[in-house]
Amino acid sequence: MAANEKMESFPSLSVPLNSGAKPSSQNTTRRRRQSSILGSDPRGDTGAGAIATNLSPMEPSSAGSTPTTSSFSERKQPAEKRPRERKRKKALKLFRRWKRMSFKHTWVNPLIIIVIVLSAYFVSPGEHNPLHSALFLSYANPPLIERTNTLPAHVGNVTQYGKGKKDFAFFTFYIIVFTFTREFIMQRIAKPVGLSCGIRARGKLSRFMEQFYTAIYHGLAGVIGMWVMSRTPVWYFDTAGMYEGYPHRAHEAYFKAYYLLQGSYWAQQGIVQLLQLEKPRKDFKELVLHHIVTLVLIGLSYRFHFTYIGVAVYVTHDISDFFIATSKMFNYLDFWITGPYFVMFLCIWAYLRHYINLLILKSLLPPGHIPFTSIPTGEFATIGPYELNWELQQYKFSISQPIVFFLLASLQTINIIWFFLLVRIALRYLLKGEQKDERSEDEAEDEEMPEPKLANGELANGKPVKAVAVE
Repeated sequence: MAANEKMESFPSLSVPLNSGAKPSSQNTTRRRRQSSILGSDPRGDTGAGAIATNLSPMEPSSAGSTPTTSSFSERKQPAEKRPRERKRKKALKLFRRWKRMSFKHTWVNPLIIIVIVLSAYFVSPGEHNPLHSALFLSYANPPLIERTNTLPAHVGNVTQYGKGKKDFAFFTFYIIVFTFTREFIMQRIAKPVGLSCGIRARGKLSRFMEQFYTAIYHGLAGVIGMWVMSRTPVWYFDTAGMYEGYPHRAHEAYFKAYYLLQGSYWAQQGIVQLLQLEKPRKDFKELVLHHIVTLVLIGLSYRFHFTYIGVAVYVTHDISDFFIATSKMFNYLDFWITGPYFVMFLCIWAYLRHYINLLILKSLLPPGHIPFTSIPTGEFATIGPYELNWELQQYKFSISQPIVFFLLASLQTINIIWFFLLVRIALRYLLKGEQKDERSEDEAEDEEMPEPKLANGELANGKPVKAVAVE
């Protein structure tokens, strides 16, 4: 019977055993991300990345690998060298563990530095402690000749603070503070919110986290900035008040803290850009140039006492940045309100970043009138002293005028470029024309993140998944 029966053939080795295996990348086309409501990512200076969203996740195999067997040469080492070798391996293992933790929780190291500084200060608190200038404002109650005498009447007789080298310690420490707050909010608050809203694409989630923090910061900074400006002669964007009582060598505590903290925030943004931790985007050059000009303006305006111009520029950028950040968040979430909200944002941007800042630029022009109009110019030269005086630190004169104008005009040029790109996105949306996504460079990173699974093979939300055989 065995001779007459046919033997069952063995499966061919050329046939894949697992029909569910992933196909080769050569035979498949990557799924393109669905266009968002606007069809493009709004441009602006809120596109700076953060450490948490720019560091590549470490491979567990390479980061956590440790030698399991000793080589022949290690086994032949003398007995007295083995303890030293074990200590070296232990130190290397601890370093790798710290490195993995730093990549996963980017807010921990800044927090450690903050705790160390606070602990060192509170061991012996007071102005005699060198760390006092890093935590608190310095130079209270400067000489009368340095105090600003043009504060509004409702402010009253407040304590004023001068300027000096110790301010750099305050500025530097709060760069670390902003690094911690940014990374912590993004990882512990923004990321869970994004995941709960259904964002699974890794690149899209990273940008949502960045804009989430940006909206929080600029929303608070915009409100605080308006309140601080109301306690100065600059309210409401009064260009004449920017030059009355110049030089402004001292300020009340709220103004000085606000100005220095804003500088720390932009410096922290600039450091991330300088380290090139994020993949360059299409407007990367404009973004870097914007940060450079902003930091130069902050430093020079503080050193040469043009802070009343600076506070107005701060406010115009903070408020518009809040609206562009929230507009991007709505775009990532595909909210129905995205289109109308984006149009409203464009109006706010045009008013604050262009109309108000053009008024400031007008005040820096030579005295006279704008051609073919009766609009006066030249408040910079006609209000307050207009001469160089090193002893009184009076730097408002013929050389500083074109320098300030050039820096603000450079900032305005970048804003005009961004406004053109924003208007183009709006026209595509309103006219329902081409919906091309200009962020094609960014979308290459938009692979979907796997959902977290429980040990019993179910998703974290309780939905069952099919069992997958693992060899």
